Amino acid sequence: MTDVAVIGAGIAGLVCAQQLTQAGYSVRIVEKSRGLGGRVATRRLYGTCADHGACYLKPKGELFGRLLELLHQRHVLEVWTDTVYDFKSGSGLTIANTSPPTPRYVAPGGMSAIAKFLAQDLEILLNQRVIAITPTPENSWRLTLESSNEELTATSVVVAIPAPQALMLLEPLGETLLGTAFLNNLRSVEFYPCLSVMAGYPSTSQPLPHWKALNFVDDADLAWIGLDSSKRPSPEQPVFVVQSSAAFAQRHDQTQDLHPVGQYIVQRASEWLLPWLDTPEWIQVHRWRYAFPSRSLQEACLPANSSLPLICCGDWCGGNLVEGAMLSGLAAAEEINNYLRHLPLPKESFLNFLS
Repeated sequence: MTDVAVIGAGIAGLVCAQQLTQAGYSVRIVEKSRGLGGRVATRRLYGTCADHGACYLKPKGELFGRLLELLHQRHVLEVWTDTVYDFKSGSGLTIANTSPPTPRYVAPGGMSAIAKFLAQDLEILLNQRVIAITPTPENSWRLTLESSNEELTATSVVVAIPAPQALMLLEPLGETLLGTAFLNNLRSVEFYPCLSVMAGYPSTSQPLPHWKALNFVDDADLAWIGLDSSKRPSPEQPVFVVQSSAAFAQRHDQTQDLHPVGQYIVQRASEWLLPWLDTPEWIQVHRWRYAFPSRSLQEACLPANSSLPLICCGDWCGGNLVEGAMLSGLAAAEEINNYLRHLPLPKESFLNFLS
C-alpha cells in the first residue's frame, strides 16, 4: 500500500512524484519503458547516443528557467547554441526570428540525463505496464501490472501519460465513477505524430555545417534537423537527428518497416542541405505517436470527479511542452495533497534537492 501511485516517468510524473515525496508521502512510479523521461529521450547506439525526442530546452517562464539554471550549475545541462536557423526552399538559410537571442540547453550525456537527475531518491518500477485500474472495497485503487501479474494498491493515482493512452486505461471505469466531463476532456485532447531519424556518418565525411539546429519552414516532409553530435564533448562521428513533419508521420502511421522511410527522410534533407547526408553509415527511426499536443486542455491538470483521488497530468495540460509538463506535475501534486493530508507543499520544493 502506498499513498500515491504515479503512472508514467516523464517530466510531469517525475516532478509530481518528487514534490509529493519531499512533502512526506509514500510514492511509487510505474513506467512501461526501460528508461525515464518520456519524450525527453536519448537512444544509445553504435558507441554513441542521440536525442530522438526533445532536442533542446529553452528557458521559458520563471520556474522553468530556474530549473534549467540549476541543472546548468550541476553540469547536467550546457548551453548548446543561441542561434537556430530557418530553411525555406525559395530563400535558403536565415536566422530564426528570436530577439534577444535565447540560449538552447542540452545535456552532453543525452537529454534523458534530465529525467535521471529528477528521479533521484524516487521509487520507480521500470518495464511495468499498468493494464487496469480498479477501485477496492477498502477505498483505494488497485493497479494491475501486465508483465509480472502483480498488483499495486494506492490511496491515490496520478496518470502522467499522453491523454489518448490515459483514456484507454481509464475509460473502462466508466462515466459514473469518473464523471462525464472528465472523460470528455480526455477525449478532446489530440496530438501530432512525428518520425525521428537518427543517422551516423563516417568521421571522414565532408566538412560539417556551420549550423547546429535548423527548422524546415515550408517542407511537406521535414520539420527539423540538428547536428546532434555537436552536443557531445568528444564525438567520434557526425550524428544528425532529423524530425519529420506531422503530415508525413500521419501518412506512415501504419508502416511497419520504417527503415526505408528513414532513408527517404535523410535523402530529402541531403537534397536541400548537404549532398553527403544521403549516405549514412547507420540509421535508426523512432515513431512518436504523441509527439506534440495539437489540441491541449487549458487546465494545468485534470482531476476525475470521483470519491477516490485520481488526477491526469502532462504536457497536454496547458501546452508549452517540457515547461508545461513540469507545471502540470506540480499542479497534480497540489491536487493530490488537497485530497490527502494537506501537508506543507511549497511550490518550489521539488527544486530544493538540486541546490
